[in-house]
Amino acid sequence: MSIRCVGWRTALLFTVLFIVFGTSATPGAVDKKADRSSSSLALPYPEALRPQVEFWVNVFGVYSKYQVVVHDAVYLDKVYAVLDFRPLLKDHEEAAVAQLKAKQTEQEVKKIRAALLKMHKHGAKGRTLSVREKKIWKLFQDVKERHKFRKAAAKGRLRTQSGLYERFREGIEISGRYLPEMERIFRQAGLPAEITRLPLVESCFNINAYSKAHAAGIWQFIPSTGRLFLKINYMVDERRDPLIATRAASRLLKSNYAKLETWPLAITAYNHGAAGMGRAVRKVGTRDLTKIIRRYKGRSFGFASRNFYAELLAAIEVEHNTQKYFGQLERQPMLTYDEVELKDFVSFRNLASCANASPEQLFTLNSSFGEYIKEGKLHVPRGHRLRIPAGARAQFQEQYAALDSRDKAKKQRSIFAFHKVRRGQTLGGIARHYGTRIASLKKLNGLRSSHLIRIGQRLRVPINGKSGKLAPPRAKPVQVAKRRSGQITYTVRRGETLGGIALRHKTTIASLKRLNGIRNAQFVQVGKKLRISVNSHSKVKRQTKYVKHKVRRGQTLGGIARRYGTTISILKRLNSVINVKRLQVGQILRIPRG
Repeated sequence: MSIRCVGWRTALLFTVLFIVFGTSATPGAVDKKADRSSSSLALPYPEALRPQVEFWVNVFGVYSKYQVVVHDAVYLDKVYAVLDFRPLLKDHEEAAVAQLKAKQTEQEVKKIRAALLKMHKHGAKGRTLSVREKKIWKLFQDVKERHKFRKAAAKGRLRTQSGLYERFREGIEISGRYLPEMERIFRQAGLPAEITRLPLVESCFNINAYSKAHAAGIWQFIPSTGRLFLKINYMVDERRDPLIATRAASRLLKSNYAKLETWPLAITAYNHGAAGMGRAVRKVGTRDLTKIIRRYKGRSFGFASRNFYAELLAAIEVEHNTQKYFGQLERQPMLTYDEVELKDFVSFRNLASCANASPEQLFTLNSSFGEYIKEGKLHVPRGHRLRIPAGARAQFQEQYAALDSRDKAKKQRSIFAFHKVRRGQTLGGIARHYGTRIASLKKLNGLRSSHLIRIGQRLRVPINGKSGKLAPPRAKPVQVAKRRSGQITYTVRRGETLGGIALRHKTTIASLKRLNGIRNAQFVQVGKKLRISVNSHSKVKRQTKYVKHKVRRGQTLGGIARRYGTTISILKRLNSVINVKRLQVGQILRIPRG
């Protein structure tokens, strides 16, 4: 039954929402006295991290994605409540449950924060405590710091965490494809094989995982780090290949260990960076991770970094005891394959046919290929070592030799040209010129921002795949200029100022303000259509007058330009300013009269 059939308040009256303070009443929660396989691992298990490890064990191996843990971000053993929304799934759609989950969680957090602040203000003596307050008092009775309840109610301390049971179970099943080879790679590099469980924390072995920080693949390499060890371009992204990325991860972790000398620090550096952990060691004066977590106040050393090593230990615990946490679980069979080296440029689809495999099967074995190759816009490059299904080598070679000469190329297809960035050009302007989109240019050139292009930079520009020519400019230009009774109309573009538009059209700021009813020359809206007089073009040089501005202490050329509704380039041109960053106090600048 859809939740739209009844009001959500009514639905909640007939739904059991289990809320429990602490974890002791949760079925399947970690028993602190239970035997732990972690003690036999090569990686150290600091006793001080036990509460954090046990928290993440429950998140990975006990709590469902339909359960929300409300907890303290510093003391992870202080769990205020576990909200269970699974009963709602019997009567409501998943999307409706997600909405209720968010709303109910927000309400619970507000109640807990209010109770914490009340405990701070009134204490526990001399009054009757509510059930919620009694639970909170019991949770914090071993914490001796001053103002503990107020601190616990602060922003960032009261945290919620959804369970990852389903995602983690699936990740362990998928891991069967790669773990045997990953362990071999790590042992060969002289690294503890247990670290190969780190992708469970990072991505749950999802080869298509992609984060907001542009991290990709099961090891979640960001582009800057990935390029140190891997090939990342418009054709291939080796971060998406689990085995190639594993070799890169082993090199990075080995480098971290050489710099930091302990595995807890080296593994934490995988998240926080080796330089960042080096600063933490120098600041705190110890290589003990537990002391660094407790004492180091680095601005970027947040919740994720503080818990990264504990999460790995928890992942190892759960993965080594799948029967305990998931019951019967079947891992996917290990990935097996043959490799062949290509002597020509060949399409991905033709190679799949030669291997007697579907394109999807071949991509599973060669997941580093980008969209241009998968879609057939580019050939698989010559010299590439292609993975094919195990036992298919003889058949592949036979089919490959039988390919028509037209299916084998000696050079790569041309699907783009190159554009050299000139002064004053923007990515948007370049996209309009070639009839393409900003998003296409960013993706093709690996740009994170449309503003980060430089003069002289060579940009790849898509060309028409059929004709092999550059796409023509768009039929409808962004800027529209029409003559009308001695005037033209001009559409303001991003980054333009009234002063710059006036200079370009040989008129004055005052004229533009008068014709368009503009009061403040500093603010001109992008997309606004301006009326510009064309009769004054021949007279503008004689009519242009300037005001003088005396530079005061602390002023910059940019600030002065904004004040008068003009641009830095105009001021530089009028005043022969050589160094923008070193204006002299008392210097007289000429500024167009506005």
